[in-house]
Amino acid sequence: QVQLLESGGRLVQAGGSLRLSCAASGRTDSRWTMGWFRQAPGKERELVAACGTDDSAFYADSVKGRFTVSRDSAKMTVYLQIKSLKPEDTATYYCAAQLLGSDHFTYWGQGTQVTVFS
Repeated sequence: QVQLLESGGRLVQAGGSLRLSCAASGRTDSRWTMGWFRQAPGKERELVAACGTDDSAFYADSVKGRFTVSRDSAKMTVYLQIKSLKPEDTATYYCAAQLLGSDHFTYWGQGTQVTVFS
């Protein structure tokens, strides 16, 4: 059994910053790719960032330059640093784990809410 627990979401003013955390527990594997998704009301869930075990990173075009994904493999924790927040960043943010050799994300957290007001 694997659990992913996100934290750090909150109400924040536009232009501000915050850091989301996702702690994995259970039968985890440090070789997993970890991703951050978000889903805004009425919109589809989208992948915004992902972090591989070789420190490779992926970012959606909409967040490049403002989002930074990182991981602490020893703690099985992945982070998403967000700066210059915009109202359109308002969403529920989920972390997810992609197993080694898999083409999809298998494990998901419950999400943490980020609300940006102007």
